Amino acid sequence: MSGKKRLFTYGTMVFGFAIAAYLLYRGLSQFTWDEIVQSVTAIPTKNLLLALAYCAGSYICLTGFDWTGVRYVKSDLPYPKIALASFVALGLGQSIGLAGLSSGAIRYRYYAHWGLSTEDVAKIVLLSGVTVGLGLMVLGGFVMVLNPDDTAKILKIGPSAVLLIGIGLLLAAAGYVLLAAFARAPVKIRKWTFKMPTARLAVAQIVIGTINFALVSACLMELMQATENVSYLKAATAFVLGNIAILITHAPGGLGVLEVTVRHVMGEQASIGALVAFRVIYFFIPFFVALPISLIGEAVFRARKGRDKTEPAASV
Repeated sequence: MSGKKRLFTYGTMVFGFAIAAYLLYRGLSQFTWDEIVQSVTAIPTKNLLLALAYCAGSYICLTGFDWTGVRYVKSDLPYPKIALASFVALGLGQSIGLAGLSSGAIRYRYYAHWGLSTEDVAKIVLLSGVTVGLGLMVLGGFVMVLNPDDTAKILKIGPSAVLLIGIGLLLAAAGYVLLAAFARAPVKIRKWTFKMPTARLAVAQIVIGTINFALVSACLMELMQATENVSYLKAATAFVLGNIAILITHAPGGLGVLEVTVRHVMGEQASIGALVAFRVIYFFIPFFVALPISLIGEAVFRARKGRDKTEPAASV
């Protein structure tokens, strides 16, 4: 990485942390530590377990992001390896921030060890990013079509305009599938060649991406329902808008941004305990599970590399 690129990357991370710290302070400063603890402990065990189940379902879907990418580059890498690379990369990357870069670097470490080229890994990361966009686009489209009033209040535009935007998002996703079906000419960027995935993979991207974000929205709703009667559509609206804000700010793990956006959309229905519990369940737990797995994997990779180096010498 060149000096300018490194400066830009680190600068973006510092900027993201600064925004996150400011928004988190704004969002939590009105509460005492005891109030936050009481709010979290007030969530019934049933709601916590269901939220954990939705979170687990989401991370299974996230492995599907990598699966579509690996199949796109025509690799027959088995699913368990794909799932391992995906979970470690996203379990760490979503909390570290700049998920595209951080998770991409971790993916490269795994996939390169298993024989994939740099170009293949770049395509996997690119297709995973497209799957994120498609899932958010489709869920956002459904939310705007089925619940235009709440979105209109937040965006300060009319419900009819929100409805049109929602229909446009769904049509754009359908257009992606049509492009995948009929636009087969490759595009060359420097020495790398890209082309649209097959229509079957494009449909898989949309289905997996949408189900993933639908499950995360359900996780958030389940925690908020511990204290308030929150509809799924409203929770999904808050989550979609929160993710758009996260993409704009690049705050690490959406820290502060997600909480403030959801509170802005949901008002008092989004208790601070529910938001803290959501962050622990969806970000912190996967992070602290993925971290030791990544360290063990790194140790295994290094041991194998050292063994491969010594074997030729021993045979001389």
